[in-house]
Amino acid sequence: MKLLSVQKLHKSFAGKTILSSVSFDLEAHKTLAVLGKSGCGKTTLLKMIAGLLDGSGEIQLNGNYVHTLPPQQRGIVYLYQEALLFPHLNVFENIAFGLRLRKMPEPALREKVDNMLEDLGLTTQARKMPTQLSGGQKQRVAFGRALIIEPRLLLLDEPFGNLDVETRANMQDFFKKMAQQQQITAMLVTHDLKEAVRMGDQLGYLDAGNLHIFDHLRDFIADPRTGMLAESAFWQSIQDAV
Repeated sequence: MKLLSVQKLHKSFAGKTILSSVSFDLEAHKTLAVLGKSGCGKTTLLKMIAGLLDGSGEIQLNGNYVHTLPPQQRGIVYLYQEALLFPHLNVFENIAFGLRLRKMPEPALREKVDNMLEDLGLTTQARKMPTQLSGGQKQRVAFGRALIIEPRLLLLDEPFGNLDVETRANMQDFFKKMAQQQQITAMLVTHDLKEAVRMGDQLGYLDAGNLHIFDHLRDFIADPRTGMLAESAFWQSIQDAV
């Protein structure tokens, strides 16, 4: 079932085209990973879908047009590279923040947050402040705060870019597990080739303002723009030299 439909998104800055008539669909409970070099317009694309940047084009969620709605009414959550936790709130209250805004009754709120903490593996960290957490733990809290309000669409702007290699791999595994458990529909942008392949149920490449969606992984691998052929050739050369 198609959850997100984007039609002819166009954005220019100071006369320079950043996105040129971008159109694509995303199925419910799938993750679209979009690969692209720094500065190619990946963040602009996410911010337009989230309603944080204006421009031309149409955006539908569940068949409803949302491009005319303000960000808070779209049912979309945007996660940055930085966790951006509230520094004055502990882990429990950071995750509970959106539920308190919605005035959820306290017993239901506590049960829901406790369940989310268990899913996040952060039950023992509930009373800690953000300054007491590792980078990976902060990102888990940020994910928990986003997911607990049950957004229709999750937008991920290189969410693991500031993490070390091991923590990054752990967070990728964590997200894939959470996506399956909670049937998340997400769009992730990255300049990391391995991350795109690892995270995406569907793969795209953004270049010169144009987004190409690949029908199959083999097509993504075969396209020289993605870097998969060069990556494979490099490792083959290393293996041959050993």
